[in-house]
Amino acid sequence: MNRVILGALVALVLVGIGLFWLQGRAAVERGAPPPLPPAAQPTGLPSADIAGLQGPAPPEASELSKEERRFFRYDRDHDRRITREEMLASRTDAFRKLDRDGNNLLTFEEWAVKTSDKFAGADADRNGELSPAEFATTAPKPTARPRCNC
Repeated sequence: MNRVILGALVALVLVGIGLFWLQGRAAVERGAPPPLPPAAQPTGLPSADIAGLQGPAPPEASELSKEERRFFRYDRDHDRRITREEMLASRTDAFRKLDRDGNNLLTFEEWAVKTSDKFAGADADRNGELSPAEFATTAPKPTARPRCNC
């Protein structure tokens, strides 16, 4: 009984495949234009009169605002969203410089040593106080920027 059912099922599948194949072959034969005789085949490339025709204007490169440039500096994967990881990624180098023992934890002592060293470096006259001119030396140094933002 199972062999009869299985045989009938295989026969139906084969008939279905045959019908699809015949329909596809008929569509190909019906849709193809008859070939041209060799004397009537075109030679060379077709020409077009392009006088007075214009295509679309090329896109204009817009100058990004300062905020847009700042935004895209953090948006590493360019999906126009800044994730927490993308935002904090720019701070990891500064954190690693402060983390002296490399345990991925910043202790108060590690932070205080760095701050104390920064203060001592800025206090030129060694009086224990920073004047406005001395304090100005603690500002981050500007990074070298490329000539072109291409």
